[in-house]
Amino acid sequence: MPVVSTTPDTEQLTLTLVAEFAAPPERVWQLWTDPRQLERWWGPPGWPATFTEHDVTVDGSSRYFMTGPNGEKAHGWWRVLAVDEPRSLEFEDGFSDETGAPSPDLPVVQGRVELAEAAGGTRMTVVSRFATEEQMAQLGEMGMFEGMSEAIGQIDELLLSKV
Repeated sequence: MPVVSTTPDTEQLTLTLVAEFAAPPERVWQLWTDPRQLERWWGPPGWPATFTEHDVTVDGSSRYFMTGPNGEKAHGWWRVLAVDEPRSLEFEDGFSDETGAPSPDLPVVQGRVELAEAAGGTRMTVVSRFATEEQMAQLGEMGMFEGMSEAIGQIDELLLSKV
């Protein structure tokens, strides 16, 4: 399992996930920017993602859905805030309806991905920032913390495969 740590911080309203991979940052960066590779790990096991739109430029947007084991679909969106290839990516991530319209009832999370060279590969740090403690608790109860860890746990196998 590549995940080194998962640290929720209710004072800072963040969830920090650190993972290490035996691949250079440029290769790990592709897992975030190529929608076909992103689909292979973005959802937790049993909930594969399908990206119908993926524009990783500042103010670019992404649309996706995850399909559950019984065919149910959970839709989401990203709005890209900052890009520093291949070192960092910052985006808003939220839920949507099937048309892509953001859900007014569910929280929006600000995510920041940082990729740094580490001994033998890359250290990836993903920080999710929540607007309120209630939103953080709501998404935690929905399984976000475990789901992110499980999703990132799928990356090693993808790095070993031929893309």
